[in-house]
Amino acid sequence: MTPRFQPDDTLYKQRNTLKVEYVPDDIVGRDDETEAYEAALQPVINGEYPDNIFIYGKTGVGKTAVTNFLLNDLAESAEFYDVELTVVDMNCDGLSTSYQAAIRLINELREPEHHIAETGHPQSKVYRLLWNELNDLTGTVLLVLDEIDHIRDDTFLYQITRADNNGYIDNIQLGLIGISNDSTFRERLDAKVQSSLCETEISFPPYDAGELRKVLEQRADIAFYEGALDDGVLSLCAAHGRQDGGDARRAITLLRKAGDLARTEKATKVTTDHVRRAQEKLEAQQSMDIMRDLTEHEQLTLYALTTLSAKGESPARSRIVYQRYKEFCHHSRREPRTARRIRGFLSDFEILNLTVSHKQHRGQSGGTYREHELNRDIATVVDALQTLIEEVGAHRSIVEYLPDTGNDKKFESFV
Repeated sequence: MTPRFQPDDTLYKQRNTLKVEYVPDDIVGRDDETEAYEAALQPVINGEYPDNIFIYGKTGVGKTAVTNFLLNDLAESAEFYDVELTVVDMNCDGLSTSYQAAIRLINELREPEHHIAETGHPQSKVYRLLWNELNDLTGTVLLVLDEIDHIRDDTFLYQITRADNNGYIDNIQLGLIGISNDSTFRERLDAKVQSSLCETEISFPPYDAGELRKVLEQRADIAFYEGALDDGVLSLCAAHGRQDGGDARRAITLLRKAGDLARTEKATKVTTDHVRRAQEKLEAQQSMDIMRDLTEHEQLTLYALTTLSAKGESPARSRIVYQRYKEFCHHSRREPRTARRIRGFLSDFEILNLTVSHKQHRGQSGGTYREHELNRDIATVVDALQTLIEEVGAHRSIVEYLPDTGNDKKFESFV
């Protein structure tokens, strides 16, 4: 019997090069930033104390890619010139306190069997353990803190950036590289921490369409066979990436999704139509993520508008949406927010492209009011709000859009 899954090399040579984690052999479109970054790292090879470096810019503008590229080259150079170098990578996502950050760093420096618990230690002990781990190293140590802005207090950063001056480390030359999507993060820091952390600052601006085209051309040459892409595919992907704030990750992901769509359809080329349909799917997924991240009462407001849409009663006035929202709050024993707050939610939904609003005029005596309608299909919204619907109950108007769970009692239907 012929296997269901068979090798397919019609379009792709190396699909993995279109993944976010891939580090290219050369960096394109970031010449000025790479040059400044390289100069900041040069002291390591000279055997000098490294500067602390603060890198900032929006998501997808090359911060992590350039960092990984240069640190790989730095490690090779250090080995060639017999320079002792240790690079410690730590992502700060999920770390809100200095205590958590210090413990995670200790565990990054230790073998798994010697990790310490995440709670239950006096702060003084935690930092004593941290200095001991660092002093067990030799030469230059570069600590790379990605998403550094997640750490909400200054204690950890103050301790790290002042460790040498305060006599806590004596066996290494410690340098810190902080990477942030939030350019205002450094402004929230204590003055002493800011001056130490930001010895060298490098800002990564959004890519323009031309730079995105260069990035995509580089990846496409490696990822696809010659002739696998129709004319206009890379330009269209670059244009969408520019519209998304100059985000190279989004542009590369779009190219990969378009390629996957073409491969699924057994097409001989990736076309601009594949790109357009892939973009629609990415936008739908982005909308799903946005809706799932809304607060409870924002979701209740969107749910209210969705039920009105399902009954053909939209566009709906703000007060009608508010009445339905209050019904849901009463049914689920939640304290409703004010009508003004719900109008604010509806305005936010339009900014997020989840809804469309229209201002209506009733003449000189009738005044003006707003009507709202969904800008996403009902099934998508219901899918995104499924957890809330399970808690609040399924309004009769949207029952047909609920997934088949095989458990009729999972959703409590009500009018």
